[in-house]
Amino acid sequence: MDQLWIDIAAILAVAAPLVIAAMGETLSERAGVINLSLDGTMLLAAMTGFAVALNTQNLILGFAAAALVGALVAAILGVFSLTLGQSQTAVGFVLALLCTDLSSFLGAPFVRLPGPAVPFMPIPGLADLPVFGQILFRHDPVIYASFLLVPATAYLLYGTRLGLIVRALGERPAAVYARGIDVTRWRYAMLILGGALVGIAGAAFSLDLKQGWSYRHTFGSGWIVLAIVIFGGWRPLRVALGCYLFAALEIVATRSQSTLPGIPSQIIQVAPFVLMILVLALVNLASSPTVARWIATLPSVWQRPLLVVVYRLRATAPAALGQPFERP
Repeated sequence: MDQLWIDIAAILAVAAPLVIAAMGETLSERAGVINLSLDGTMLLAAMTGFAVALNTQNLILGFAAAALVGALVAAILGVFSLTLGQSQTAVGFVLALLCTDLSSFLGAPFVRLPGPAVPFMPIPGLADLPVFGQILFRHDPVIYASFLLVPATAYLLYGTRLGLIVRALGERPAAVYARGIDVTRWRYAMLILGGALVGIAGAAFSLDLKQGWSYRHTFGSGWIVLAIVIFGGWRPLRVALGCYLFAALEIVATRSQSTLPGIPSQIIQVAPFVLMILVLALVNLASSPTVARWIATLPSVWQRPLLVVVYRLRATAPAALGQPFERP
């Protein structure tokens, strides 16, 4: 049983950077802006955070630099998509490629160098609690921050006037504009805030989870975050659940390398990504009207449980997501 608690604690730790990035992307997409630059941004921020922390021997400056990189890339996306009216998808994809190559070029001098890392910091008193102490209170500040960020994001979106504005930006921006709120300015704010969180998530990899810097250090994580946000239906608690699910799949895959020696390691390494794609496909099927009509043709004894599952999996994107806003 102790091994189970250790595994759960490991899942929470592995998921921490994904949770931070996913909360940032949730805020951005709730405001109506798709930031497809996530994968490249996380790589560039991870490299920058590690390089700054290594040269200054200051972890706070490393995370600040990474947040600045994430915010800057998001601002560039905003200039091209929100101000100049270009496609959010196209600009984000180009930025992802550009940041990926920049991270490899600029990060070459820092490959495989030892550097500073976030210290282990169990919480006195709470860390000694049975079960919960081992699961929740024997981590480092980055993981604790990921725990707090989920309810904080949910409260911001659903418990504050600012959250009401953010959700309206993604659903009916014209109505927000009619109330005298500057749609573009608020979208910029949420995009840059989300980008800063994505940058911090990148530094969480190089300064905590996967300490150090190497070629394409976090490659693929940004695309997974985008998929998880869709899986989570743009709702913070469900998005966090998706992050923990993916982390669990990664840990299972890692453990399987030693227990299943006959399977090539490459297959085991990509298995979590494939399973996440299948889960995403299932979510999209649950949102399809065709599935609802098919369920209606089944015997009544099957309809109710299936409808409950479909309702839980259904994810509806913000109505104005990815759409440019033009003042009337």
